[in-house]
This record gives sequence, C-alpha cells and structure tokens, in this order.
Amino acid sequence: MTSKVNILSLLTAVAMMVASCGGKDITQSGKTSTTTGWEYNDPDWGGFEVAQNYEQATGPGLVFIEGGTFTMGRVEQDVLYDWNNVPRRVTLTSFYMDETEVRNIDYREYLYWVSRVFFEMPEVLQNALPDTMVWLDPMAYNEPYVEYYFRHPAYNEYPVVGVSWRQASNYALWRTDRVNEKVLIDEGILLKDPAGQLGAEHFNTDAYLAGQYIGLVGENLPNLRPTNPSDGGGDAGTDPSSEGRPVRMEDGLLFPKYRLPTEAEWEFAALGLIGNTYEERLWERRIYPWNGHSLRNDSRRHLGKFRANFVRGNGDYMGMAGDLNDNAAITAPVYSFWPNDYGLYCMAGNVNEWVEDVYRPLSHQDVSGFRPFRGNVFKTLERNPATGALVPKDKYGNLQYRELNANDIKDYTQNYRQADYRDYKDGDFSSSIYSIGDTTNYASKEMYSQYAPDITSLINNRARVFKGGSWKDRAYWMSPGTRRFLDEEAARDDLGFRCAMTRVGSNTGF
Repeated sequence: MTSKVNILSLLTAVAMMVASCGGKDITQSGKTSTTTGWEYNDPDWGGFEVAQNYEQATGPGLVFIEGGTFTMGRVEQDVLYDWNNVPRRVTLTSFYMDETEVRNIDYREYLYWVSRVFFEMPEVLQNALPDTMVWLDPMAYNEPYVEYYFRHPAYNEYPVVGVSWRQASNYALWRTDRVNEKVLIDEGILLKDPAGQLGAEHFNTDAYLAGQYIGLVGENLPNLRPTNPSDGGGDAGTDPSSEGRPVRMEDGLLFPKYRLPTEAEWEFAALGLIGNTYEERLWERRIYPWNGHSLRNDSRRHLGKFRANFVRGNGDYMGMAGDLNDNAAITAPVYSFWPNDYGLYCMAGNVNEWVEDVYRPLSHQDVSGFRPFRGNVFKTLERNPATGALVPKDKYGNLQYRELNANDIKDYTQNYRQADYRDYKDGDFSSSIYSIGDTTNYASKEMYSQYAPDITSLINNRARVFKGGSWKDRAYWMSPGTRRFLDEEAARDDLGFRCAMTRVGSNTGF
C-alpha cells in the first residue's frame, strides 16, 4: 500500500492540474465540513473529495459574456408587420460565446475526424457533410463556389455555410468531446490514442463520466476512499492509491457542453450593451451591435467604411471597383470588420446564424423572463428496468437517452407535467389548465404540431430560429431583434453558426 505521504504528494500534483483548467486546488487538506466537522480530501476522515475555489476557465475560441437584464425584441419599425419580436425585458445569466462564426477549416477538421473514426460507418460522414449545392442559382454563374468555397484554402477563414441546424448541433457536441479529451490528455490522465479510437470507442464526455469509456489511461486521479468498492468508475478490488479513479463531474476539470446559443443569448451578445451602461443606466439603446443609426464607421481613422457585410441596394453586393465598400462579394473572413463591445466579430451581416430555439411568432410574450427559451424536451438516461443500470452506449459511442414519461414525472406535477414543452402556450391541448388529468377534452388543438394532421402550417417543431443578417440581406436584418426561421434539416448559402457554452457558478468573470 502506498504511504499516506505519497498519496498527499499526488494530491498536490492534482491540485496544480485542476488550477490549469479553471478549477483550483481540489485537495486542500485541512478544509472541514461545517456540517459534520470532518475533513475534506483526507482518507483518514472518509476521503470525501471537494473541489475548492473553483473558477471556470474560458474554453477554446470562446469569449466571456457577462449577463444581466435587457430589452429583447424590436428596436425599430416592424417593416414586415410580423409582430414576432415584440419588446420584452428579460434577464440572462453569464455565458460564453464564440468570438467568430465557425470557419470552413474548423468544420473540415470535424469531417476529417469523422471520416477517420467512423470509416466503417460512412453514413456518419455523409450526414455531416455541408450542402455545397446551396450556392447554385439557376440564373447566376455560382458553380465555382460549389466546387471551391468549402475546401479551397483561399476560403479557410471564411464562415462555413450549407450546414443545417442539426449538423451544427452535432458539431457542437463533437467539439465538447475533443476539448475535454485534450484537457485529460494535457493533465496526463489519458494518453493520446488516435489509432485506437475507432467507432464507438472514441472519447465521449458523457460516456466517460458514466464509466462507459476507459481509453488509454495515463495516471488517474488519486482515490481517497479508505476502502475499494467501485464508485462509478473506480476499480473494485484494487489498490486505490495505485490505480486511482477517473475524473468525475465534481472535480471541475471538464468543460460544460458546447452548444448553439439560445435566441436570447445571441441577441444579448450581439447588442453588446456593456459599452452603453453607467451605474445600471442604459444611455443609448442600440439598433445594431454598435452605436448610432449609421452603417458606416464614424471614427476618424476609419471614417465612412462600412461596419458589416451586407447588401447596400439592388445588385450592389460590394461597391464599385477601386473603392469596394465592404470588400466582400459573398461572405468575408470571420475576423473582418470591427468587434462589438464583447469582442465578438460579425454579429451583424456576413452570415445569418442558427440559434437553439424552436420558432413561434409569439415566443416573446410567452417565454420566461429569466433565461428565456423555447425548445425544452426533457430527457433522461436509458436504464435497464430490472437492474437500474445504464444501458450500453450505442454503436456511435453515445449514451442512450429517452424522453421523460408519466412514471418519471408523476411525482413532480408542479414543474414537470410533460416532457416536450416545444408546443407549450401556443394553442396546444396540453397547455390548457383544464387538460390536466382530462384526456377527453379536445377543445384546444396543437396549432403548430406536426402531430395534428388536419392543420397545415409552415411553423412546427422542426422550425428553428436564425438571426443576424447576411451578405445577401438588407440592413434591416442586421438588427439583433429581427428573427426568421427555417426547417432544422435545411441549409442556405448565407446561413452559418457559432457555439456557446454555459457559465457555471459566479456571473462575474473575475
């Protein structure tokens, strides 16, 4: 048995590792429970491990967005009379957002990984490929973009387009796994093993935390339990000081998931109102991600230059030769123009961007005032009904989830009356207070649901919001409050995305 002195030396090393990833000193011996008086992180006192002074690090490519209250929705005339972005004051907690739109080179890295890991499952790559045919126009010569835009190195720094909402969501999950895998490799917990990670055996964050991925282990964290039972990943019957244990959620080493931003998050980040506040007073509400009504830069150095990539008028996509106004006939490199006050580039123009929300015209009056979002489908991990153990991951290496059912939610009627809330408060039967416990009253129908065959609507649960305006849009669409929708499996030549990440803990970045 390794001595306690050696264990404590390992704990010191682990503390330094955690500090490098945003968590600080998970092994401060001497810290005691205010409830029991027992010491944390000490095998002589039971070995209960507590991460101390955790502070979330900023993940690769992200910018910290300090949250707060703001007026979400329309800031100028509703020229289309859609009435789908009525102003409403809401509050968001802090989060992280990609500094730029996801680039062609970023998405090609993803495709390369998919083709290498799933070479025996070609359907995975096929489902991930962007639709380069979005460039085709029956009355324009756009064929060169079909061939060159996505793969030619001249367009490496340009935003990826032709990607559906579902493909963008899958990319975000893949990015989560690669970032967390690198964290574990950098800390020596896992070793590099690109040749061994094929098919279902690739690193998956959820599978690792659930004990369904082992990988090529370098040196696990010290296991401080004084006995040797399995603890959700530990090795029963082995010496815990020599075998150690995998990382757990409680250690704070792994990043939260990358994901698409919610509509409210995207709009809040685009406005960048931190530059216009003084002691909680907003001295100018913005129409665009910058101050003023003009689309041109008003600084002395860049006076008169356009602030974004958009269409100035019919047939005018970039200005006249010798004096190109935005220097971009189609998209522009993602670091073009000037960042907003959060340091985010191209939050107006260049390409529209997918957000997480399901589209409804009246979401602004229906959603919560705190962290507003429409699209909740509550799920739980699939378990063996006889043993309660998690079922094995699927052939793609993912844990298997299912929607919550009546048995799961029967004891939580106040908050969890159903699993799928995408249709909530839009005229559907389950939104009615009279429907609780009554399966015979069909006075209300699911207005937008694809499960109502007698009702036809372009808006259903596959309709997802996109925001921001693009290289082929007029200035109106660059106002962050404007919103449009598209089927989640569809793609366009002016539609890309960027990722976000939840901020856990404190809302300040210091």
